[in-house]
Amino acid sequence: MRDKIPDSEKITINLGYVDLGRIDLLVQEGFYSNRSDFIRTAIRNQLDGHGETVSRSIERHTMELGLRNYSRADLETIREAGETLHVKVVGLARIDSDVTPELALETIGSISVLGALQASPEVRKALNDRIT
Repeated sequence: MRDKIPDSEKITINLGYVDLGRIDLLVQEGFYSNRSDFIRTAIRNQLDGHGETVSRSIERHTMELGLRNYSRADLETIREAGETLHVKVVGLARIDSDVTPELALETIGSISVLGALQASPEVRKALNDRIT
C-alpha cells in the first residue's frame, strides 16, 4: 500500500495584530471561510499577477512545473543509459520510497526544487550535498 502523501505543505507566517484583525473581520463577514482561505486566495492573486514573469523564469532555467515523480524504474533506466539526472522542478519533486540511496547517488547529479522535495530520509541524507 502506498504511503499517503499530502498535496500541500504547511508554512508559518507572522502577521501584525491589525492585519490579523482585518482578516478576521472579512472571515466574520463571510468573504472567506477562514484565515487560511484568505491567505491562500491572497497568495494565488499575487502569483497570478506575476504569472508571465514566473513562466519566463521557468523557461529560462529549463525547469519543470508541477509534480515530477522519479520511480525506481525511471532511475534504473537512467543508470542503464549511463546518464546523470539534474532535477529542476517548480512545485513538487518526489522520489519513490523504494529508491535506494545507492541508486539515487548513481543517477542524480543535482536537485533544485522550488517548492517541496519528498524523498525518504535515507535518500535525502545521501543526496544532501547535491540539493540546492
